[in-house]
Amino acid sequence: MPEFTVNYTDPQGGVHEEVAAATSARAARQQFTSRGLLVRSVRTQQESQTAKPSRRRGRLDLQQFVVFNAQFLALIRAGMPIPQSLELLAGNVRNKALAAHIATVRNDVKVGVPLSDAFAKRKVFPPIYVTSLLAGERSGALDSVLERYVEYQKLALAIRKKILISLIYPTILIALVLALVVFLVTYVVPEFAQLYETMDANLPMSTQLLVALGGAARDNALALLAAGAAASAAAIWVLRREGARASLERLLLRAPIVGQLWIRYQVAQLARLLGTLLTGGVPLVRALETASESLGSGLLRGKLDAVRARVREGQTLAASMLQADIFPTLSVEMVRVGESTGALPQMLTSVAEFFDDEVQTKTAALLNLIEPVIMIFMGIFVAFVLISLYLPIFSLAEQF
Repeated sequence: MPEFTVNYTDPQGGVHEEVAAATSARAARQQFTSRGLLVRSVRTQQESQTAKPSRRRGRLDLQQFVVFNAQFLALIRAGMPIPQSLELLAGNVRNKALAAHIATVRNDVKVGVPLSDAFAKRKVFPPIYVTSLLAGERSGALDSVLERYVEYQKLALAIRKKILISLIYPTILIALVLALVVFLVTYVVPEFAQLYETMDANLPMSTQLLVALGGAARDNALALLAAGAAASAAAIWVLRREGARASLERLLLRAPIVGQLWIRYQVAQLARLLGTLLTGGVPLVRALETASESLGSGLLRGKLDAVRARVREGQTLAASMLQADIFPTLSVEMVRVGESTGALPQMLTSVAEFFDDEVQTKTAALLNLIEPVIMIFMGIFVAFVLISLYLPIFSLAEQF
C-alpha cells in the first residue's frame, strides 16, 4: 500500500508531520480529518524526499492573481463547480505563467486533490492564500474566504502602489542631480583644465582640487564604472543572505525617522494579514506561522517565530509581542484590548489601518523635506564649481 507524508495542525495549533499508509492521497487526508485534525498537505514519499525546503518562491503577478480570484469567486457564487471554473479561467488569464499554474491546479483538482493542496504544490502562491483556502474547505465557506482574500490583497496592493508613486519624483530628482554632477566633473571641468594649461595661470586651491578631481574621473571612468558594477553585484549577493538582510534591518530600525516608518509599515502588513486569517477561522498559532512565512523581513520573521512559540505555550498574543521588544507600544496595547474584548481580528484590522495612515502621512512629510534639501545641495555644488572655474579667469582679467 502506498505511503504518504501528512502535514497537519492539532487543535492546540501545533504543527506535525506523519507517514500514513493509504490507498490514495484523499484517503490519507480522511484518516486525519476524521480525528479532528487540520491537514495542511499530503505528499507521496517520493515528493517528500525530493522536496527541498526554501523560503524563496517563484514570482507571481499579484495584480493578475487578484483579478483571477475575483472572477473565481463570481463563478463559484454563480454555482459553477470548481474544476469547470478553473478550466474556464485558465484559458482567459492573460499572464501565461499564471495560466499554466491554474491549468495544473485544475488537473490536480479533477483527479481528487483538494483545492488547497493543488495550489500549495505549485510553490508560487502566497502562504496566506493556501492557508485561507484550507480553512475555507474545512468550514465550507470557500466563497467567504476568497472574498476576504481579494479585499485584503486589493488593499495591500493599493497602499504599496500609493507609497511607490510618492517616491517617483524624489527618485527622478536625485537621478538628475547625480547626472549633473557627473557631467560637470567629467566634461566641463576637464575642458577648463585644458584652458588653464595654455594660460599658465596660478590656480586657487579650490580650482586645483576641482581640476584634479575632474581629471581623475575622466581618466579612470571605465575603472570607476567597473568598480560600481562590482560593488552593486556584491551588495545584491550579500543581501540575498538571510543573516545579512537581518543585520541591515537592525541598522535600519535604529535610524531616527526611517526606522520608525519601516517598523510601522511592517507591523501594518502583519496586522492586516493576521486579521484576515483569523476572520477566516484559522487558529491563532497557525495564523502566526502563515504570517511568518509571508513576511519579507527576516528580522521580523524571527521575532514572530518567538511570539508564536510563546503563544503555543499559553501566553497571550499581547504579552508575547511585548517580550519581542520590536513592536510599537500602541500596537501591543490595541492587541491586548482586542484579546480582552474577544474582538482580536477587528482590532488587528484597526492596527493596520492606523499604522498605514501614519506611514503615508509621515512619508509624505519626509519627502516634502527631502526635495528642498536636494535642490539646496545642487545649488551649492553648482555654485562651488562655477566659482572655482571662473576665479582664475577673473584674476587674469585684473592683471590686464
